[in-house]
Amino acid sequence: MLPIDAAAHSSRWRRRHPVDKAVLGLGLTILAISLPPWPGAVLVLAAALVLLLGPAGVPARKLWRAYRVPLGFCVTGALTLLVQVGGPGGFVTFAEGGPARAGGLLLRTSAASLGVLLFAFTTPMSDLLPRLVKAGVPAPVVDVALVTYRMSFLLLDSMSRIRQAQAARLGHTTRAAAWRSLAGLGATAFVRAFDRAGRLQVGLAGRGYDGTLRVLVPEARMSRSFVAAGVALLAGLAALTLVLERFLP
Repeated sequence: MLPIDAAAHSSRWRRRHPVDKAVLGLGLTILAISLPPWPGAVLVLAAALVLLLGPAGVPARKLWRAYRVPLGFCVTGALTLLVQVGGPGGFVTFAEGGPARAGGLLLRTSAASLGVLLFAFTTPMSDLLPRLVKAGVPAPVVDVALVTYRMSFLLLDSMSRIRQAQAARLGHTTRAAAWRSLAGLGATAFVRAFDRAGRLQVGLAGRGYDGTLRVLVPEARMSRSFVAAGVALLAGLAALTLVLERFLP
């Protein structure tokens, strides 16, 4: 199981309905990309951090391990705005107003990423996917997503064991050996994936599969008070941004 999925299963908000958490997490994401970077995105980023580390109970180390990957993409995308290619100054020069645009983009994207992580760290996919059928998503699409999601963990576990076996047999001592081990890992994982898929198909056929996977979904009811508090927080962040924008440079 991936660390972010394990954290979602042990989250304090695990038993809440996904819609409750979607209003808050996706609402913060929308605010991050809609409000001005300063001070709007900064307020959204701070609010998301407080919610993740406080009420949601996400460990700081796990949050950083998951956040550093999208943060790296945010930084990489912002750096491209610092320079321009071509023009009278030369082939590559500093762009006029580049630092301001790069800083704004970095604030927006990093805050939006935290909003998405708030939803991901509190909502397991096994709770979300089965409920998509009621939202209008075709059942076969949800079934394929569920099977892919569950089989991905088995495939990752198999790949980890294969790498451990290769390392125990000195399969990573030289560059040539590492490449051979990588090729063997890919080939073995490919064969095992098809073998598991075949066994899954036979097992489903033996259980009378009629085109729909029926799984138990934990019971959860939408909390009007939680949704109202989330909407109030989003509205407060938007109003505070508009007020501070008048007084801050």
